[in-house]
Parts: sequence; C-alpha cells; structure tokens
Amino acid sequence: MESNVISDMRLEPSIDTDKLSYEIFSILESKFLFGYDDQKLWVPKNLPSPVEDNKNDGVLTTSATENIQAIKNQRGKICILSIDGGGMRNILSGKALAYLEQALKVKSGNPEARIADYFDVAVGSGVGGIFTAMLFSTKDQNRPVFQAEDTWKLLEEQGRRIYPSKGSSSAGNGFLRRVFRGGATRSDTSGLEKVMKEAFMDKKTGRSLTLKDTLKPVLIPCYDLSSTAPFLFSRADAFESESFDFRLWEVCRATSAEPGLFEPVCMKSVDGKTGCVAVDGGLAMSNPTAAAITHVLHNKQEFPFVRGVEDILVLSLGTGQLLEGSFQYEHVKKWKAKDWAKPMARISGDGAADMVDHSVAMAFGQCRSSNYVRIQANGSSFGRCGVNIDADPSPNNVKKLVGIADEMLKQKNVESLLFGGRKIAEQSNFQKLDWFAGELVQEHQRRSCRIAPTVAFKQHLTNQEK
Repeated sequence: MESNVISDMRLEPSIDTDKLSYEIFSILESKFLFGYDDQKLWVPKNLPSPVEDNKNDGVLTTSATENIQAIKNQRGKICILSIDGGGMRNILSGKALAYLEQALKVKSGNPEARIADYFDVAVGSGVGGIFTAMLFSTKDQNRPVFQAEDTWKLLEEQGRRIYPSKGSSSAGNGFLRRVFRGGATRSDTSGLEKVMKEAFMDKKTGRSLTLKDTLKPVLIPCYDLSSTAPFLFSRADAFESESFDFRLWEVCRATSAEPGLFEPVCMKSVDGKTGCVAVDGGLAMSNPTAAAITHVLHNKQEFPFVRGVEDILVLSLGTGQLLEGSFQYEHVKKWKAKDWAKPMARISGDGAADMVDHSVAMAFGQCRSSNYVRIQANGSSFGRCGVNIDADPSPNNVKKLVGIADEMLKQKNVESLLFGGRKIAEQSNFQKLDWFAGELVQEHQRRSCRIAPTVAFKQHLTNQEK
C-alpha cells in the first residue's frame, strides 16, 4: 500500500522526489510560492525523520509517507481579485471592496488587515485597473498605500478633477456618438493625469511608483492602437525585464483612457525600450477575470502547485447591469445611429463581461459554487440612470451610485449556470462577501502553519539518489 502511495506521489508533476527537483522546489518555495516574498508568512514545523525499511527493499515507512503527503498538502488555493471597468460606476465595486476589507479585519482580528494581504493576484480594467493599482501599490515594499475605502472615495471626491469639465454633456456622450454626429468634442486629460501622478508618487523621494512597486502580481489591460491588439501591463513581466516596467500613473491613465473622454496615451517603459499608444482597457476586456486565471494557470514560476481551477479561488466584481433601465420596442424602433451610439457601447461592454462570467463559471464546473464568486448589481430601485452615468461626476450621480452600491450589497447574489443562464442564489451579496472573507482568512492561516521539509527528508532524497 505504501509503495502504491509513493508511486502515486511521484506521478505529481510539481513534486518529484529526486534531489534536483527538490532543490528547484526549495528555491520556488522561498522566493515565489503563492507570490509571497515575506518569510514571516512561512512558519515551518518539524517533520518526523523518514525511516527507510531495509527489509522492504528501500520502500519508505509510514513516517516517510507522511512527510511526502505533508509536502503535497502545502498546496493551497491561489486567490484572485478581478475588478471590471465602468468609470463612475466603479463606485459599486469600490463599496464592495470596502465591505470585504472590513470583513477581513473582523474575521482575522487584525485591524490593519488589507485586501493585498489576502489576494495573490489582482487584475483590473479601466477604473478597476486604477483600484487594483491603489490596493496593491507600496512605497516601502511592506504595506499598501491605500485602503479599500479610498477606492470609491477617489471617485466621490476627485471625480470632477478626473472627468472632463463637460463630462455630463457633450464630452460625456462618448466616442461613438461623436463619430456618428461627425463633430469634434474636446477631451481633457489634465485632471486625470494630475490625480494619478499624485496618487502614485513617493512624496519623500519624488519618485513615481512603477509596476515593480506592487506587493503582489497585478495585471492591468489596455488596447494598443499601434499594434492593434490588447496589451497587458504585468508585474511579472516588469520583474523579468526593465523593458516591461511602466510607471503606475501612466498605466492607470492608459487603462482608463476612454475614447472621446480622454486622449490616447503615448507611453514608454521606464527604460524607454517598449512603447504603446494606449486606450481604454475596457475595449480589450471589460471583465478581465479570464486574463488573471490564464496568468495563474500558465505561470508555473510564481504558482508551481496550481494544477487546475480547483486550486484557484476567484472574486470578480462587476459595476452594475441594467442601470439605465430596459429598452422597450416602442421607445427604440425609431432610433437613428446617433441614438444607438451610447447604448450600443454599453450593451457591447456588458455583453462581453457577461460572456466572461459564463465562460469562467463553465470552466470551474462543479467547483463554481465554492471557488468562484461574482458580485454584480442587477437593476435598481433608484430609477433610470442617465446615458452618461459612467462619466458624470455630479453630486446627484454620485449620490445615486452610492445608493445603488448599498442596494447591490443587499440584493440576492446571482450565479451563472452551466449552459443554463442564471439563478438567484439564497445568499445576498453581503453574505457572499462575508463568506469569501472567511475563505481568504482560512487560507491565510493555513499558509502560516503549513509544513516545510526537514533536513532529514533532504538527506533521504540524497540517499535515494546514491
């Protein structure tokens, strides 16, 4: 039986009991495991020394088998945070983040708990990308610069600086409407640039933070007009090469550069060797969840133990659906191209986000109820929102969005079904976030007491090689 167990273990692709693989594993363990560099989060416990039974032709006894099983159990779930783009509608995801962080403080008993302490990878598009950079950026390589509450507060307090002065009228009508009208609308990026520079600058040194100044792997998309393809700003790429390290304020400026509101960003990496002409990340991926999952599944250097979606825990935050109300036939049948412009952009963005949600749910299969949570507002009792909801920083729009966000958290969570549309869950979004916070805290605690191989076990591997 023990022989079969050992044979089984050696079939595992990540744990091969030969000396070379063990040494590689040790390096990964200390440098990259779960994205953590902080050794305080890895508290090893002693394992019993393996005993080789000479009477059984070198087969390991129960103690040795337990050692190997202990290493196998070091696997945990990689925790992913994904935030949709949505302009001012990101107040909804910001409020969800604030609630989650508060739940983490309560469940962990740590009043200084932060989102970045519990997630291994974060991805965000548009203003969701700004939120991602805020929550994971650091000036001291120790603690994040911002709290979750600061995300939606940024839109509430700085919205008028971020969005063009005419954002609620002509500029807010969007790129497509401007094209169909055939007229030119002034776009103003100065406010957005100033806010981003202030947010991501180390005031003590005057240095702009870069992708390397993030606590965990982050992914922030844009669309590169020069290559006519999506471009993904990645912390992993930044560490691999200076040519892929970009200033965070420019990354945020790029991912939120909605055409018609803001000018494209002609930007270069810190060393000037890589460049792109960037516009809104939402054009490339309004819901970037799939990009983060793909990154984890194929990045064995940072995540050596991930075999499939069963080893991943995902929280995906939407920015509201049907907030403009449904469209009745009598209302839309006589619309011209200019009337369809803004609704068409919203339908396209929301449709793409929904498709990602359904695809991810299908990919998780039977794990979807335990490993994948999507938080999304579905309608509102606050009445129809204006077509410029995404770019309207007025007090009335902010007040309405804050109300919708609070209402969203009380709504029943909506889950995607495999080839079956959606169903209303029994739990509210409040309860789902509470449950997810508990899962994050448990995973964090498990990591702090997982077992590391002992010197005796290393010696056993050496003996096996001999």
